[in-house]
Amino acid sequence: MTLSLRRKQLDVIVRMLHLNQQQLPNGGEGQGEDDAYKILVMDQPCISVLSPVLMLGDLRHHGVTLTLNIDRPRQAVPDAPAVYFVRPTPGNVGRIAADAAAGLYGSFHVNFSTSVPRPLLERLATACAAAPPACAGRVARVADQYIDFVCLEDGLFSLAQPRAYVALNDPAAADADITALVDAVALGLFCVVATLGVVPVIRCARGGPAEMVAGALDAWLRDHLLAKPNLFTEAASAAVTSFQRPVLCLFDRNFELSVGVQHDWSYRPLVHDVLGLKQNILKLPAEKYELDDSDKFWVANSWSPFPKVAEEIEAQLAKYKQDVDEVNQRTGGGKVGVEFDGTDLIGNTKHLMNAVNSLPELTERKKMIDKHTNIATSLLGHIKERSLDGYCDCENDMLVNGTVDRNTLLSLLRGKGTKEDKLRLAVTYLLSFETPPSSELEQVEAALRESEVDMCAFQYVKRIKALNTQFASASGTATKSNIVDWAEKLYGQSISAVTAGVKNLLSDGRQLALTRTVEALMEGRPNPEVDDYLLFDPRAPRSGTGGQFKGPFREAVVFMIGGGNYIEYKSLMELEQHSQPSKHVIYGATEILSGAEFIHQLAELGQKAGLGGGSSNITPGSAQ
Repeated sequence: MTLSLRRKQLDVIVRMLHLNQQQLPNGGEGQGEDDAYKILVMDQPCISVLSPVLMLGDLRHHGVTLTLNIDRPRQAVPDAPAVYFVRPTPGNVGRIAADAAAGLYGSFHVNFSTSVPRPLLERLATACAAAPPACAGRVARVADQYIDFVCLEDGLFSLAQPRAYVALNDPAAADADITALVDAVALGLFCVVATLGVVPVIRCARGGPAEMVAGALDAWLRDHLLAKPNLFTEAASAAVTSFQRPVLCLFDRNFELSVGVQHDWSYRPLVHDVLGLKQNILKLPAEKYELDDSDKFWVANSWSPFPKVAEEIEAQLAKYKQDVDEVNQRTGGGKVGVEFDGTDLIGNTKHLMNAVNSLPELTERKKMIDKHTNIATSLLGHIKERSLDGYCDCENDMLVNGTVDRNTLLSLLRGKGTKEDKLRLAVTYLLSFETPPSSELEQVEAALRESEVDMCAFQYVKRIKALNTQFASASGTATKSNIVDWAEKLYGQSISAVTAGVKNLLSDGRQLALTRTVEALMEGRPNPEVDDYLLFDPRAPRSGTGGQFKGPFREAVVFMIGGGNYIEYKSLMELEQHSQPSKHVIYGATEILSGAEFIHQLAELGQKAGLGGGSSNITPGSAQ
């Protein structure tokens, strides 16, 4: 039995839409007699939670006839029950209390996306008590749902917490701000494991954000497990017989910095990076497409190299035309090569019925082919305009083979491509070689300046490398201590991880260092790469380590603090597919970032540190 985060989150949402009934009408497949008309009120973060798992038609299927934003003016519908799904914030609590006092809806079923702090709950109760007598009676239920995360697929989620990397590495960040962010990440992860219904064993490297989040989550889980019953009680007996506890592997983005900026040649990372895929929705100038597991072509081909995808689109178009011709021939409708449009259906009844039955399937296939033809055409335009194939090849040579053709590198930096593309290539170069020749490095910097690229991100990564070298060569205790103090304040835990094994990235068969480490943690055998990783077991006594379970694990949740990407997700999926015995991995991050979005965060940190100057020429993206 594998963990299905999307399925479990959907189950919670469906139960919420049916007013938190324990026994859902028709087994949760649709609305019951008394469940035919409801209003759903959400804030923007919860709209983001809901939209990847339920479409508008699905909401109607569960009795929701009107979906409204809590922040916008709303008309009264006094005879209808309202389901509120919002984050527990003072503003939302105030609006709910005002709506109840005004009698906006017949009854109020309030669902918070995560744990509501007691002061806010008391504020809601006080406001309802101070309102007209009927107000309190309208609030039928208040529930914590613990689903405050965006589940993009069965094995992919995001906490939609933007700019976490900047916040954690900002030299001016106050301790209180960092603690608040760490607590927010830990609470988001608590929602994930609570939705899964399992208490994981937590592993992380020593020091920095990963250890801080692990400690906070461990405390959350320990406190929650003291209560009986709790969110994990129902799943406890099933876990003993059906599956082992999973391991939760926490990483900081600095663990493998270069993956965050590199270009990739696979269809899905390209669509995300180049065309701006967000929350499984792709907006092109003339069209808007959903790209999720309902799209069979996307599921089958999204991890293939782009040229293979283009070939597959052509093959499917040829097969479609062949099938249309066969239908036309069987029904006597038109000549070979004439596209089937449903108007030439003449001929005998037997073939006519077969043709009619095949029409919906042919129509859907044509829509799918047109959709991916449009996407691929748009991608191809960007690839040619920006020489993206050249960037991918050059970065691949550096990261995998440890070599670079200087002329190719410099011509790319001076030639086609956006300023972000050039900056990403230069940063990849910087991270791929421990000590690049100074003359070559100067040429790279000169080429960037010639192309009028802001140097903040480049200088920031260069500073990290210099700091790491300085730390490694420091001999005096005082000097080393000073460097460590500054490094911990300025860059968090993994100064060495940024450059230690810089070719970390892809040694054995393009397997990322992240994937190698996750595999080692799941195997649970002695391994120098992970032997010093910390272990937190919320079910074990705080004192002593005798009862702590180190593996092997069949299931893992891998979480990247500071932003993840589709390249890492792809690598972990490959681990899952090729493992014997089989493994199951769920990947999540504070946000899912494209290379351009992450390079902007590096540039912002460079500006904050007083490196480089001017605009970074990069438009920051929103969290996914």
